[in-house]
Amino acid sequence: QVQLVETGGGFGQAGGSLRLSCAASGRAASDASMCWFRRSPGRERDFVPAIFLSGGNPRYLNEVKGRFTLARDNAKDTVYLQMNSLKPEDTAVYYCAVRARFTPVIRTGVNDYDYWGQGTQVTVSL
Repeated sequence: QVQLVETGGGFGQAGGSLRLSCAASGRAASDASMCWFRRSPGRERDFVPAIFLSGGNPRYLNEVKGRFTLARDNAKDTVYLQMNSLKPEDTAVYYCAVRARFTPVIRTGVNDYDYWGQGTQVTVSL
């Protein structure tokens, strides 16, 4: 079992920054992968970035490339999502998720992930 807790959501202004954290507890296999998803009003959950917990480069949603950065702190079992140059369309509930099953490639589908956090709201105003 893996438990995930997201923190760091809140209100931001267009052009500003926010940082989200996802703290994991429990056992995640070394070949697990982790993804941030977001759900905007009227949309399905979209992956934002995803990464293997063992390392490697994250994969990013095109809409956030160059603005969002995923970073890991394995000592703290925490993954961070640094969101810069925020836009109103980044407004969403953000979820972190862990896939415990092995995959040779980074997966970005909702059904590809096994454990989910409760979500944290991010609201970006003009």
